[in-house]
Amino acid sequence: MNTNDKLTLSPIKKFSGNVTLPGSKSISNRILLLSMLAKGKTEIQNLLDSDDIRYMLEGMKSLRIKLDEDRHNNSISVSGTSGKIPVKKANLMLGNAGTAIRPLTAALTLGQGDFVLDGIPRMRKRPIIDLVEGLRQLGANLNCIKGNDCPPLKVKADGLYGGLTRLSGAISSQYLTSILLVAPYAKKEVKIEIIDKLVSIPYVDITINLMKRFGVSVRHENYKIFNIPKQKYISPGNIFVEGDASSASYFLAGAAITKGTITVIGCGNESIQGDVRFADILEQMGAKVKWDKQKITLTGSSLKGIDVDMNTMPDAAMTLAVTALFASGETTIRNIYNWRFKETERLDAVFKELQKLGATVEKGDDYLVIKPPKKIKEVSIETYDDHRMAMAFSLAACGDSPITINKPNCVRKTFPNYFQVLSKLCS
Repeated sequence: MNTNDKLTLSPIKKFSGNVTLPGSKSISNRILLLSMLAKGKTEIQNLLDSDDIRYMLEGMKSLRIKLDEDRHNNSISVSGTSGKIPVKKANLMLGNAGTAIRPLTAALTLGQGDFVLDGIPRMRKRPIIDLVEGLRQLGANLNCIKGNDCPPLKVKADGLYGGLTRLSGAISSQYLTSILLVAPYAKKEVKIEIIDKLVSIPYVDITINLMKRFGVSVRHENYKIFNIPKQKYISPGNIFVEGDASSASYFLAGAAITKGTITVIGCGNESIQGDVRFADILEQMGAKVKWDKQKITLTGSSLKGIDVDMNTMPDAAMTLAVTALFASGETTIRNIYNWRFKETERLDAVFKELQKLGATVEKGDDYLVIKPPKKIKEVSIETYDDHRMAMAFSLAACGDSPITINKPNCVRKTFPNYFQVLSKLCS
């Protein structure tokens, strides 16, 4: 059964075949911002076409950035502004796209004038105060309009002065990423000191790697202190967005659970994404993995539960939570406190939906312990308007019961045709 509100998945006996991954969301939006700030024109290939990317593009259009889009071929050219913001006033509506609102907030501090950034009701509950305070220490004038540490934001821009900022990295690495991306255009060298622990370090590596492709170098001391001298981004001319490793996790896990063989094409052992290492987690559980430069092939086997820290790959940790339903013994997923500040309160959401499926689950402040059920129950999964809830819990259909996904269209955020791709790989 498939309606706009519900999608019922028949029991999946085996995952097998090849899947070409859509472009990475994290890489797509970073490259768009870098292309906007760079000198010269950038031709971007394999840009993800999803809600989050469209929000970023609409934001850039509001700033009068010149874009030439070829949606049919998922390519776009961006005419860079050499660090300038072409308009003096704009209101940006950015949905629930954290990878758009955070870097654009930082970028607008480089401009001259008044800017407002806002989103849907859930975005208005996602904290951004750490970024606001980090930018203020560098001389920016911005504030959360409703005084609740969340969007909407008002930026009164007069260029970014620079200097030292002491920043929290405990909730999201995107605050650090946002400041890193704009720091080269501050009036003086920027130094960022992380005052606590930094979550999701592989996403910071993505940022630094992409900045380097645009000609800017970042020095850091063990991810605690970052130095960014005054520099200018120069367009590399052409750049290719690698396949989304977080999206790869669903297909790899599906093959692992059903003892099938799958090849995901678009990311491999040359990937700059941390979530590509989810294949190693599945290997620890019993799957067999073969790596190539731009692809990963996995063959499933009987899976055993594991105890693992998933702080470096929080998105793939959701895939692991559902995979744990099919492993022998219990699985402990640790260090996932930042799930609480994502598209929904994921720690609570995953806990509730796993229990509905029949699992015994212990929930702590930053961990889950999952004991698989003898049989997966036939239930409807609430998605909480969270794309990763819908995709991760689609794997529950690898049991013997049909699973209904409520509001499946939330996958438009990162992978609009996920369920069509899924059906082609399943028997």
